[in-house]
Amino acid sequence: MIEIKNIVKSFENRVILSNINAVFETGKTNLIIGRSGSGKTVLLKDIIGLLVPDSGEILYDDRNILNMNKKEILGLRREMGILFQGSALFDSMTVLENVMFPLDMFSPDNYRMRRDRAITCLKRVDMSDTYNLYPSEVSGGMMKRAAIARALALQPKYLFCDEPNSGLDPKTALIIDGLIHDITKEYGMTTIINTHDMNSVMNIGENILFIKEGVVEWNGSKEQIISSNNKALEDFIFASELTRKAQNLEIEYQREG
Repeated sequence: MIEIKNIVKSFENRVILSNINAVFETGKTNLIIGRSGSGKTVLLKDIIGLLVPDSGEILYDDRNILNMNKKEILGLRREMGILFQGSALFDSMTVLENVMFPLDMFSPDNYRMRRDRAITCLKRVDMSDTYNLYPSEVSGGMMKRAAIARALALQPKYLFCDEPNSGLDPKTALIIDGLIHDITKEYGMTTIINTHDMNSVMNIGENILFIKEGVVEWNGSKEQIISSNNKALEDFIFASELTRKAQNLEIEYQREG
């Protein structure tokens, strides 16, 4: 479980996050949603430790990352898996080498054990036939799968996903959503997903934090969204649906062109 208490973050005297409180539960897909500029990306970076909030607490199973020394933070990072928005695979490495990368950096195991672990992760995301291919030789959806496999390599307790469906067609996005949801349950991880994709929200949103202009506007499950009377949330859902349709048209146009 990850709990954040009274998080405040400012840049150049401009408050980005104001007294954010939330609990992200273990074994559930926890989603952070909001418009561009709402503060959700800043919040995710604070949670991971890429940014330091002005005040508040960020507790990883009761361990406050803000009170940790460098050695303790390094140990915590080994418990994290991170899926970046653009997959962030190394073009010069094969798919297998990409998945092995965090193992090569942090695992004390020998080469054969590290390779076997990477292969196991790739099999878990149905990429058994891509070991020796390079990122440029696989589809966008396959790159996301490889990035998920890499995030799983160190058997993390905490999984962070930044816009995992960005640039994907609706069918592939559903597959990636399902994969993230399934591995969250299978590995018992605390998963936090930063997204504006309402399909993801309605498909796998077990615990949803809606942020507007740096404050928590609404918190609940996908079932509770349907009956919500929150006007800001309704406006966000409507705007997100329009954006999704426009993006899908653009993807289809690029395919046909």
